[in-house]
Amino acid sequence: MHLAYPTVVAALLFSVGVYGVLARRNAILVLMSVELMLNAVNLNLVTFDVWYRDRLHGGQVLTLFTIVIAAAEIGLGLAIVLLVFRNRQMIDVDRLRALSEDTEEARPRPDGLASAGREAGPEPAPEREEAPS
Repeated sequence: MHLAYPTVVAALLFSVGVYGVLARRNAILVLMSVELMLNAVNLNLVTFDVWYRDRLHGGQVLTLFTIVIAAAEIGLGLAIVLLVFRNRQMIDVDRLRALSEDTEEARPRPDGLASAGREAGPEPAPEREEAPS
């Protein structure tokens, strides 16, 4: 087996992944591009493990660790993306610059109180009006 074929494929995969991370605005596509880059690294690890005929198969063991880390990264990344989509109704990465939606001064409070005089704690539940029976 020639060493050039899998390394060229891995370089192409990694290049497509880098392009996807830099050019895409959708968070799901960015996560998929990161996965492409990790798979390119896995391909290189297995290729050089076969090329050097390692008796301990260190490249394949490192590939398994990379797959486990990629699975954890996807789980956490998708959870963050779903939470952001639930709160903001969009997953455009360029528009997600701040952690909060608005500043405290620009957003009026629904109960009319100033935010500086309140203690930190959970928000009180809104009162419900009961319908007459």
